[in-house]
Amino acid sequence: MDNISYNFIDIEIPGFDPEFFDLWISNVVNSYDRELGELSFVFSSDDYLLDINKKHLDHDFYTDIITFDYCVDDVLNGDLFISYDRVKENAVDYGNQNVFDELCRVMIHGVLHLIGFKDKSEEDEGQMRIEEIKSLSLRNVSRET
Repeated sequence: MDNISYNFIDIEIPGFDPEFFDLWISNVVNSYDRELGELSFVFSSDDYLLDINKKHLDHDFYTDIITFDYCVDDVLNGDLFISYDRVKENAVDYGNQNVFDELCRVMIHGVLHLIGFKDKSEEDEGQMRIEEIKSLSLRNVSRET
């Protein structure tokens, strides 16, 4: 699938399976009646993402994901920058997730932002968690097909 690209700046993700992610993300996008345009996932270290956060958002703190939205109507387009350092740390901090599950959650969190879900208010954050769980459940469907 050419619509989704995966780039690794200064890190490696052992066992990363682009075909699995292509299928799963496509299934999620379709489940919201959206069309998949061009998505670019960029995986990096904390320091790389901190630099982007400072330059583009004027934020001086670590984050797990920054999503740049270039959507047009119902066609999803965007650049999603993910700190793999944050993903690994969050998996430990949350205590109930392995690194793969946390990586999936963060990736789909960014996609859900492109679909239109927000997480700034407590109510929006609650809805985002529901949508993440629903989207994560589609991973099993992706693996079976």
